[in-house]
Amino acid sequence: MSYSPATVQHRLRHWLLNALTFSLCYFTANMLAQEQGVVRHAALAFEAGIPFLQWMILPYLSSGLFFCLTFFMVSSQDQLRLLSQRLLLATIIAAFIFVLYPLQFSWPRPAISSAWYAYLYDFLALMDKPYNQLPSLHVAYCLLFWSALREHVRPAALRITLAAWLLLTAASTVFTYQHHMLDVLGGGLLGLFCLIFIKPKRAEPHVAFYYLLFASIFFIIGVIAARSWLALYITSSLLLVSLAYHRNDVHFLNKKQGQYPWWIWLMYAPYLLGYQLTWLAVVWRERHKPVIIKLTEQLWVGRRLSSREAKQLPQDCSIIDLANELSETPALRKHAYKHFPLLDLLKPGKPVSNEILQHMRQQIDSGKTVYLHCAMGYSRCILLAKLYMSQGTNSKS
Repeated sequence: MSYSPATVQHRLRHWLLNALTFSLCYFTANMLAQEQGVVRHAALAFEAGIPFLQWMILPYLSSGLFFCLTFFMVSSQDQLRLLSQRLLLATIIAAFIFVLYPLQFSWPRPAISSAWYAYLYDFLALMDKPYNQLPSLHVAYCLLFWSALREHVRPAALRITLAAWLLLTAASTVFTYQHHMLDVLGGGLLGLFCLIFIKPKRAEPHVAFYYLLFASIFFIIGVIAARSWLALYITSSLLLVSLAYHRNDVHFLNKKQGQYPWWIWLMYAPYLLGYQLTWLAVVWRERHKPVIIKLTEQLWVGRRLSSREAKQLPQDCSIIDLANELSETPALRKHAYKHFPLLDLLKPGKPVSNEILQHMRQQIDSGKTVYLHCAMGYSRCILLAKLYMSQGTNSKS
């Protein structure tokens, strides 16, 4: 794993994604179980003798505090992604189980003697109904929090205190009458599965994983809860995108001469329209900034241009289009146009990078100005331009 430090922006982005995913999926599952009037449970006979400890509400509610703070305690971007992906996976798997096999806690909570504790339990009742039982996300999260925090907590006494508190938090699910023992076991297994399945070396920006995540959210909320055919269509489209990224299939959109065939629009309209809207947002946000960056007299880079912006290019300009997910502007297709499909957010392999660099070199050596662009002008074109310029520097030296 690399150790590029995580910025506040990175942390907030991952926390917000996890918070939204949890809120949407968890509360949707709760609502569905309540509407169905679920009464089945997973209680074992001996659990009737487990005492209710009202003070256990304190470690139980502390899980929410850990959910926020852990994102700000890990140090590197890789560690942040690892934590985020594991939590997201646990949330989605649990949500699928909650909606497919909902359970209810099997007996009522005793009266609370303390007014302060009564207030906390009333708050809990507003946020968390007696459903979403097996597996316990509290327990799964505790394992993931410990895995993320243990190397950042020093000295040893503080690390032991952290471990003890997280164990207490996991145990509180039983003594606050929120979960049964099988729920705790299921939560532990879920946490272990996430730790094993998403390993540190796989913590890179796993684009296929995130498209699978979004497809799962649409399926749970749109298909199962809302019973929407549109949500089913969006889910299917996102699953196809996830599969393409998993296979590293740069040709999955069949972009030819800057355009897509009709059947690609039929299959991937949510994905393509999403990128189009993002591009429009970037155009508006950066409307006061220069559209084209002139790295040298003959190498210009940037985002996909509008027809009006394309007028800034020389007549004999050579266009190199790296954007796989946006159709090319008609005005740019009138120039010498070459498309090299690259998947967004993924680093291109060496063979295709060399092919692009060779084409750039040929065009520049022939006296043409090259406009190298991707979708938003942030990553792919900048990466290839830097590679080209570094090679030019090395050859001169």
